[in-house]
Amino acid sequence: MSRLFGTDGARGLANADITARLALQLAVAGSRVLGAAQAADGARPVAIVGRDTRISGEFLSAATCAGIASTGVDVRDAGILPTPGVAHAVAATGAAFGVVLSASHNPMPDNGIKFFGPGGTKLDDAVEDEILAVLETDWERPTGAAVGRINRYPAAADEFTEHLVATLGAADARPLSGLSVVVDCANGAASVVGPAALRQAGAEVIVIAAEPDGLNINDGVGSTHIGNLQAAVVEHQADLGVAFDGDADRCLAVDALGREVNGDQIMGILAIGLHSAGRLARGTLVTTVMSNLGLRLAMGEHGIDTVQTAVGDRYVLERMLADGYSLGGEQSGHVLMLDHGTTGDGVQTALHIMHRMAAERRTLADLAAEIPQLPQELVNVRGVDKARTDDAQVAAEVAAVEEELGDTGRVLLRASGTEPLIRVMVEAASAAQAKAQAQRLAAVVRDRLSLGG
Repeated sequence: MSRLFGTDGARGLANADITARLALQLAVAGSRVLGAAQAADGARPVAIVGRDTRISGEFLSAATCAGIASTGVDVRDAGILPTPGVAHAVAATGAAFGVVLSASHNPMPDNGIKFFGPGGTKLDDAVEDEILAVLETDWERPTGAAVGRINRYPAAADEFTEHLVATLGAADARPLSGLSVVVDCANGAASVVGPAALRQAGAEVIVIAAEPDGLNINDGVGSTHIGNLQAAVVEHQADLGVAFDGDADRCLAVDALGREVNGDQIMGILAIGLHSAGRLARGTLVTTVMSNLGLRLAMGEHGIDTVQTAVGDRYVLERMLADGYSLGGEQSGHVLMLDHGTTGDGVQTALHIMHRMAAERRTLADLAAEIPQLPQELVNVRGVDKARTDDAQVAAEVAAVEEELGDTGRVLLRASGTEPLIRVMVEAASAAQAKAQAQRLAAVVRDRLSLGG
């Protein structure tokens, strides 16, 4: 329990790692910590609970709602709703906090528990530690009329859909008219909201992977498996395709020829559009260390600054909030637009990509071409001591490779947070050079940091 929360809540195999008992305990502890502020003001605290479509979400959501209500906090159960939809509901209703039962892009057997604090923001480490500290402590249980009530919140999906379309801020009620899009909903939480929002904004929508049965979430579909989307875009001769993950907090895209447009290119497309309109806060895009060097170089050509954070959209968000930035995200497709929401939002991202296409009458391929990607090679070196990445010989070899690459490439060594491995990533002007240099560095890391050596 020392660090139950990862970079995106607690996550693991449902009913093995993530059990009903754990959900109940975390709900009680989280409610005691996060509901306290509203209770102190004399108001009856309220929490929003939502989930994705996997079957384990049914019993985990029931346990979560029960735990929260047992602390005297009322629950509004939104049912199946994208993760950013829960965050929006917390902010829009003034709820004390929200809980999402989801394992995002993970396979169906997994699930997770994630909290949003007041205003719909992710919790920082200090608050998570406070929740863990009270997890198994005694507490005074309310009785009688003081226990919480659990009510359904069926309007949450429609309210979120209306909010998404409103973020376009267009005088034209249907600003995406004339665009056709294939939408891969991953058989997940956006299976209703995603197509509905795009249609309300005027797009012609072809939907795939939007028939969740509790078992098929992320199963060969969604943002981690875009082959079906690529084929569908070409088959239907659509202008583009977009793919969400299971909880719809990320989005990847496909151009009219079926070519992938990744999260770095999506961020670049949005940043250039916002900067041209004078709406990119501080003229800066926030990325992680995994973003391609091509993005940074392209942003520089357009007069846009970039800053980098550790991997994880929570760290991107922390930097954005601390320094007043409005746009950031990850290569995986998590994009945060703080002018419109508090967390990564795949449907919102899709709407704003298409809005720029429609407003400028340009294809997605044309927009993506402004953010060329340098060839990237990633090697996972297993069975090594990941605490010794400061080894002098490894550092010397990294410096030598960086000198050879110059301004046309970069090197990143990153220890895995959960496994005994080190990720060696090299970007270079050519794929052959990236591969050769990554393998060169991996060999040195393997030789110097081997657990058996």
